[in-house]
Amino acid sequence: MKVFFAALVFAAIVAAGMSMVLNSVQRPSYEAFATGSARVGDPGHNLVGPG
Repeated sequence: MKVFFAALVFAAIVAAGMSMVLNSVQRPSYEAFATGSARVGDPGHNLVGPG
């Protein structure tokens, strides 16, 4: 029984540690996918269908 409780405590410690690591590594989507502007050249070359 002691081994089972030790495993539960170990799993909780690892889960809490990984949660802290992931929170420091991950970025919100508005920051990760932010662009200054969209570059659009000649619109006849990037549209689908007859231009």
